[in-house]
Amino acid sequence: MRNLRADERMSIELRSLYQRHGYLPYRVNQFEEYDLYMRNKRFLISEHVLAFSDMDGKLMALKPDVTLSIVKNTKDSADTTKVSYAERVYRVPRGEHRFKEIMQTGLEVIGRVDDYTMGEVLALAAGSLQAIGPRWALDVADLDIVSGILEPIEESVRAQMLALISEKNLNGLRALCRAQGVGERTAAQLYSLITVSGPFETTLPVWERMALPDACREALCGLRGALEMAAQGCAGRINIDFSVVNDMRYYNGLIFTGFVEGVPTSVLSGGRYDRLMRRMGRSSQAMGFAVYLDQLGRLLDRRPEADVDLLITYTEATDRRALLAAAREATAAGESVRVQRAGETAVRSRRTLSL
Repeated sequence: MRNLRADERMSIELRSLYQRHGYLPYRVNQFEEYDLYMRNKRFLISEHVLAFSDMDGKLMALKPDVTLSIVKNTKDSADTTKVSYAERVYRVPRGEHRFKEIMQTGLEVIGRVDDYTMGEVLALAAGSLQAIGPRWALDVADLDIVSGILEPIEESVRAQMLALISEKNLNGLRALCRAQGVGERTAAQLYSLITVSGPFETTLPVWERMALPDACREALCGLRGALEMAAQGCAGRINIDFSVVNDMRYYNGLIFTGFVEGVPTSVLSGGRYDRLMRRMGRSSQAMGFAVYLDQLGRLLDRRPEADVDLLITYTEATDRRALLAAAREATAAGESVRVQRAGETAVRSRRTLSL
């Protein structure tokens, strides 16, 4: 793995983590019908899609997303499917203005998402961040709690409130609540979505003591169970942060975003997306996450001390059978070997053998 790029090395490590937990490898098509992405473009990180006409004139697109392809190609069944993937997607990254080929690794659960599954997925998200770097944080929210608090608000106003919550714009949210005549109790709960955040060990009890609508209680119980499963061995790194708000036409329940020190933007994003399944005509539940390996280049792409373990050089007089035997002996011992003519520019090696 020494000569692989940083994103390729990390992809292999993460896939191994997921497969050890029973998430089977899954391959998707390099492209799908363009209409799949246009129908669900608000689900995508970027709405820009690379399209082309197939030989029969059908409009196709290089995939900008993996989840939509997996859902489209997975049967709607009572059985639960757990898959992991490493795929290249084509999209415009956040804050940029041109298409890039991006390595993306992640997992999906499609079928029944119970309390154990939610905890397992969240724990694997935490494990992914831990594999990337020693200093990381996972911000978690539950859209069912947000929905319960927003229930008394007129539907036409909810989108504005969600936008202000995602921006942590407390003054803007207060002004909107006053303008809409929102009751004092509901307004206080809405403000808490911005102000009551931090390590879940101290923050969750605050939420549990609030006089929240009954619709929020079951969600709070499920949130605690998932957080406690995920937090084993990584206390203080998992936070409750309700500004993590995804499009509620697609997502429901648990959602989360991951960060590592040294990368200015999120490197992991995921959550439960039963509503996407309904939009695609499926009755199954679903949950998953993706790690965006393009964000990790500067953090991980440190050139190794040596390109190979052993450099073997030879001349015209070298016995070719002895040369081959030396190379085979080293590779059989697990070493990487470069064989080249004496006098050529040498690669960096841990040791050298001249024959």
